[in-house]
Formats: sequence, structure tokens, C-alpha cells
Amino acid sequence: MKFVVSSMELLSHLQAINRVISTKNTLPILDNFLFSLEDGILEVTASDLESTLITNMKIENTDGSGMIAIPARILTDTLKEFSDIPLSFEINTDTLGIIIQSENGKFTIVGQNGKEFPQLPVIKGDRKENLELDPELLLAGINKTLFATADDELRPVMNGIFMELSPDDITFVASDAHKLVRYKRTDAKAGAVSSFILPKKPASLLKNILPKESNAVMLEFDEKNASFTLSNYRLICRLVEGNYPSYNSVIPKNNPYRMTIDRVSFHNSLKRVSVFSNQASNLVKLALTGNQINISAQDIDFSISANERLSCQYEGEDLEIGFKSTFLIEILANLPSSEVILEMSDPTRAGILLPGDTDNDQEDILMLLMPMMINA
Repeated sequence: MKFVVSSMELLSHLQAINRVISTKNTLPILDNFLFSLEDGILEVTASDLESTLITNMKIENTDGSGMIAIPARILTDTLKEFSDIPLSFEINTDTLGIIIQSENGKFTIVGQNGKEFPQLPVIKGDRKENLELDPELLLAGINKTLFATADDELRPVMNGIFMELSPDDITFVASDAHKLVRYKRTDAKAGAVSSFILPKKPASLLKNILPKESNAVMLEFDEKNASFTLSNYRLICRLVEGNYPSYNSVIPKNNPYRMTIDRVSFHNSLKRVSVFSNQASNLVKLALTGNQINISAQDIDFSISANERLSCQYEGEDLEIGFKSTFLIEILANLPSSEVILEMSDPTRAGILLPGDTDNDQEDILMLLMPMMINA
């Protein structure tokens, strides 16, 4: 089979799917891209068995059809060194020889039999759920929650984003037992109540390809696998098996102490003060009194300390609470508002962070952070 393709266009598609390929593949064939040409459509697949990402390109100049596995690293490293020029691929599917020709050069690679590439998982028709999602909504749900997922080998259900679908709304949840994010959208609805846990890696892959998407994303899933179909890409992934913990039960309901503060000032102040915190605990103390917050940190081992005062709006009795600074800074970086609200009940219970203002009335975002013992 033969085809001519733009080097830059091919490279951009390959770089998007190359992130799937694992550095420690159990099957040598998975170090390759699977190229398949039929009816002027070039389909390229990359997989690590758990996740498979397929991209397709319409090609004008083709001859013949067939499939072959091409070494991913050699191909991407070669394409990176070209400016945008047409490249001619000539592939012998019997000898597995691949000749790539540019205006000035010729490159020869040996491929592998494309039939050895693992088969795609099938989403069972009788158990299948499907719905169309706005790409902006799906991207927002992933962006807001991905940072809060865990890396916990003992509790794999925490290592992904929990997607809860209902006829009223769609909710994205992530937690690592220290922090929790719940992102709800009422402008998207499913036909029935269902849910699944999307693993971290496919969520990251979607985060990379969704910004360029303008058409609706088709989501299909059963109890084992999910498929996301975009205009030029399709992602199929194995879901995390197991039941997600009841996240609503850990969100405290009555929080009489409420602080409203400028998010950027609070974020920057925490970044400065946290430099002086103990490296093992990263503890920062927040002391609220009147309409002021005092942010402090110290490391007794090195005799260093810092504190800053900021003005805020505060309703409630004087309160002192401690948080892990790295988590609090991360949450503030992911809250999309000029002001942030911190709701608390006492120094031993979780603090709830909410955006003070929102551009989208159909968006509901809540972030929760467990406190640290101040005298520890």
C-alpha cells in the first residue's frame, strides 16, 4: 500500500496518541503504532491494553489498502526533524518493509504484522449506556477533578474520576481521602441513573485532545469498558472496577463559620508563607478573628517562621485551623473565581471551599479539605 501525507499533520496526530504507549509494555507489539489504510482513510492506533486511542486522517493520495505495525519511537523521532513537507509511504505488507521518501531522502524501517496487534474491547450491546456530551463540559469536569485523584494501590477505586449520570445532572467526583472535589453540571443529563470510574490515564488523554474538539462527544460504556468518540479520535479504556465510596456522607452539612477572601491574594500569600513550613508536614495555620486572617507557618528544626495578615469577610467566632499547604494551594489554583469562600465548623472537621462568584449558573463546584492537627 502507498500514501502521501503531510509530515506535520501526521506528527500532530501521532503525538496525541503516543501518550498512550507505556514505557514498560508486556507485549513488544505495543511499542508500535498500528497503521490501517482503507478507502482513503488512514487510521492509526496506539494501545497499552488498558487504554486504546485511535486517530483517523483523510488522505487524498493513496494506493491500495492494508495494515502494518510501525515502531512508534523511530517514526515520531524522524517526523520531528522535518519541516512541513509531503512524505511518501510505501509499505509492503508481505515483507513488512516500509520506505518513507521525502524530496531529498529515503528512510527504511521494518514493521510488524498488524494482525498481532490486540483486538479492541467490545462494549456489550445489551449492557450499553450511551449519551452525547458537550466537549467543553467533559473537559471542565476532567480539569476540575483530575488533580484530586489518588495514587493508592490498595484502593484502586480512588485512582480515577467518578462520573455519576442522572436525568437531572452529571457529576464528576475525585478524592484522595485528604481532599475531595465535586463538580456538578445541570446542563447535561442522561436517560437513566448510572455511573462509572474513569481511570487517571485515559482522563489525562482526553484532557489533551478535547480542547481541539468542537462537535459533541459520543460516550458509550458498559460495566467494564468506556468509549469516547470525537471527530478525529476514539478512546476506548477499561474502567476501574469496584464501588466508589459514598462521597456525600463526608461533606459536612452545618458550617457556621464562613470566610470570603480574594482568591489570588490568599493563594499568593499561602505560597510565600508555606516556604517556611515544616517540610514533612507542610502545615500552615489560619487564625480568623474579626475581618482578618493571619496565615502562619514555622519550622522549629531550622528556627524559621513566617506570618502574613490579610483582610477578609468573616462570619463566626474566632477560630484557628491548620491545613496542609500544598493541598490548599492546589485547590485554590483550581477554583475558577475572583473570590473564594471557606466554610468551617471546627478545627477537627473538613473545610469546604466554594467559588465566590461563577460565570455559569449551571455549574456547581465544591472542594473539601481535611484539616491537620495544629499541635502535632
